[in-house]
Amino acid sequence: MKGDSIYMMRALNLARKGLGRTAPNPPVGAVVVKNGRVVGEGFHPKAGLAHAEVFALQAAGEEAKGATLYVTLEPCSHFGKTPPCTDAVIKAGIARVVVGSVDPNPVVAGKGIRILREHGIKVDVGIKGKETAKRIEWYAKWMKEKRPYVIVKVAMTLDGRIATLSGDSKWISSEESRKYVHELRNHVDAVLVGVGTVAKDDPLLTCRIEGGRDPLRIIIDPRFEVPASAKCLGHHTMIFTFRDPSSRLDVVKSGAKIVQLSVGPDGRFSWESIWMFLGGMGLHSVLVEGGSTILSSLIKSRLVDEILVFIAPKLLGGGIPVVSWEPPDTIAESLPLVITGVKTIGDDVLVSARLEG
Repeated sequence: MKGDSIYMMRALNLARKGLGRTAPNPPVGAVVVKNGRVVGEGFHPKAGLAHAEVFALQAAGEEAKGATLYVTLEPCSHFGKTPPCTDAVIKAGIARVVVGSVDPNPVVAGKGIRILREHGIKVDVGIKGKETAKRIEWYAKWMKEKRPYVIVKVAMTLDGRIATLSGDSKWISSEESRKYVHELRNHVDAVLVGVGTVAKDDPLLTCRIEGGRDPLRIIIDPRFEVPASAKCLGHHTMIFTFRDPSSRLDVVKSGAKIVQLSVGPDGRFSWESIWMFLGGMGLHSVLVEGGSTILSSLIKSRLVDEILVFIAPKLLGGGIPVVSWEPPDTIAESLPLVITGVKTIGDDVLVSARLEG
């Protein structure tokens, strides 16, 4: 039904407000409709607070009785930090529930839908299913693989350079592209860079948009060489190193969380161990903004879910490449990508891709 699609899109827009704020819970939006009129709506703002359905039902009040509830994700049926949403839906007297996607959490996974139907509530599933599944893509990755969804962001010139040979990279991309990246930072759980980027650029790694919030800042620093004066240090920063934290008390005093991990024979961390550690923290998404060294090892590991390349209409004729590894002898041995989207942002072209296979 056309009306179902319209109301589910409204619920999806509400769910978007929770991106980057709900982990380990998924972002969910809900709308209550009665006689063609929205009488209540809500979204899940933060783990530990009420879920989207509860906020929407509270807003609807007595008008929820006999109404239709649109929710982007199947209502939960178990006790967690909050009571089951199925109980709230049943108690409110909702007559029909329209669900976008079934919850990939095996604790729920269709049980919420079954309970509602057992209580005489009509349930329709799959309205705007593609869009609702996309909204919980990060959560689904974490739920199924216990690691965050990994996004690599690259800004490069038309001839594939991310900086000059001296390391200058300000600014390759347009102002519009940089705003797009700040919006990404607003939504992801963490942003990750290598210590080389910190030492060279001294970035803040913050979200500089009105009403935004800063993601967790992660620094890959095997030898614990981060400057104590780095602007990105603080209580909302995590550093991965193999060195003893006591060797750099000046950095420890900044409040940054120091995580010791073992390195391989090449002196580098296993990306799998990093992702599993962050997944164990309940993080759903990480935006990687590292330099060529970080990008090369990460993409080569194939533990990447999405690659965003901002291509600027500039030519350097030389400089630092996006990636650098032992080159193959033939094109057939190259690392293939699948283009998933292309659009213009300011003067730049944004290409979205994923690794093939």
